Amino acid sequence: MPKIRTDKGAKARFKVTGTGRIRRRKPNKSHLLEKKASTRTRRLSRMDDVSNGMAKTVKKQLGI
Repeated sequence: MPKIRTDKGAKARFKVTGTGRIRRRKPNKSHLLEKKASTRTRRLSRMDDVSNGMAKTVKKQLGI
């Protein structure tokens, strides 16, 4: 049986922590930042956890 290949797009977008949680970047922080408040852009800089339902899919894509 062949090995499952890692989804390279998922590998670039998600990070697995030491405890096994999956982290992702928040959207809306790439352009048009001038009109967004500083507090909002700071908040968008932080990493966020992937929801439990989505984590199952992402783990499959990452081959975990």
